[in-house]
Amino acid sequence: MIMSSLLDWAAAFAGKRIVVVGDLCLDEYIIGKAQRLSREAPVPVLEWQERLSIPGAACNPALNVQAVGGHASVCGVIGRDDTGSQLKWDLTAAGVDTAALVVDETRSTTLKTRVLASHLFPQQLVRIDRQDRSPLRPSVRSAIKDHLRAAVEHADGVLISDYRSGVVDGALVRYLLSLARPRGLPVCVDSQGDFTKFRGVTLFRCNREEAEGFLHRKLAALPATEAAALALQQRLGVGAVVITRGSEGMVVRDAGGDMQHIPASNPSEVYDVTGAGDTVIAILTLALTAGAPLSIAATLANLAAGEVVKRLGNATLTPEEFAAAIRKAETA
Repeated sequence: MIMSSLLDWAAAFAGKRIVVVGDLCLDEYIIGKAQRLSREAPVPVLEWQERLSIPGAACNPALNVQAVGGHASVCGVIGRDDTGSQLKWDLTAAGVDTAALVVDETRSTTLKTRVLASHLFPQQLVRIDRQDRSPLRPSVRSAIKDHLRAAVEHADGVLISDYRSGVVDGALVRYLLSLARPRGLPVCVDSQGDFTKFRGVTLFRCNREEAEGFLHRKLAALPATEAAALALQQRLGVGAVVITRGSEGMVVRDAGGDMQHIPASNPSEVYDVTGAGDTVIAILTLALTAGAPLSIAATLANLAAGEVVKRLGNATLTPEEFAAAIRKAETA
């Protein structure tokens, strides 16, 4: 593989239509300047500076798809509340198609609030989650399926993002596979939940800690992670497996059994790893949709993730930044 070919593959992302389905949330950041310790408790008193909100969970891979030239449509559940309205507005402003959002009157939109004290670098003090993990009502599930049937008909690929908030279950995965397989569409998964519901998908991604939890073994060394990729591939009956390892890169096993270790492209300039896995699955899905071999897809995903970890919170990069990262890797 020559690096210059990566630019051609990245350019091939343009216009690829990806349906992203999963759990949606709004990430809220409240940032203040630490003034003193409180007399009420051993905690800092912050002077208000700003509030930021960024779409998170399954919204983030959709935003990543959109940012590098693809076209994302997102399917999930929001409540009829201010958080849901803000989430929809942010996605629409970024160009993401929100026609498949389902509003559940009985459910609150997931909101994850982080309080940060600013200094040289903001330090997270606490996180408060407003999240409903209860199963969806049958009428809501039916609405999701209706939206997905229409969306997949015009898609080039499907991305499932499971944040364990009730949207993704085994029945939905099987339904998506029944829609995608006749059309030859890749179905790629990023899961924090129960791995077994993703049997038969095209590509399955998890991080090392999640793989350890499912397999009930430590994966500290590279050979152990490679063995885990094989075990996941066999137990889940999936085409390809990607296990991300933080600063140690990722292990990739394709449908043909070829194994590859890709070192992290940016092991030192790490500011915030939030959302890095979302970037990885977005680029993997786009690259496979464009027809790239898994080795090319994983290399591109690795370079993209190395850029977004330099920023606070869920981040995306532009096609120009992506191309610059590829060129920099070529000359390194």
